[in-house]
Amino acid sequence: MTAECEFCRIVAGDQSAHVLYEDERTLAFLDRNPAVTGHTLVVPRSHEEDALTIDEPTASAVFETVRTVAVALETALEPDGFSVFHTSGPLVGDIDHAHVHLVPRSEDDDVALSLTRGQLTDEEAARLADRVRAVL
Repeated sequence: MTAECEFCRIVAGDQSAHVLYEDERTLAFLDRNPAVTGHTLVVPRSHEEDALTIDEPTASAVFETVRTVAVALETALEPDGFSVFHTSGPLVGDIDHAHVHLVPRSEDDDVALSLTRGQLTDEEAARLADRVRAVL
């Protein structure tokens, strides 16, 4: 835990949050600046900077909590679907504590998570797949 980390302070109970779920490894709470009603953040209790590089038990716990809370939000809010995302590095913003956004979606919400799409040729895909498999 780091004293300057807002999410660490929430985990420690030193800063208030509307907690939806907690277990020994994770905490899920409502985002203070939600994109939509029910926008939830899922964080590991330990201070980790990137959800994709944390140890396997913690990573599994984070994504199991995402699933658990999504099921509860589905029942409580009846959304049309969910957007689930994580960013890392300088894209994260001011918070350097790993977190996953769980965003209930409706057809008429104003959430814009669009991706500019390109084309992937079979040749490019084969080269990329070879590179990644070599690392795996």
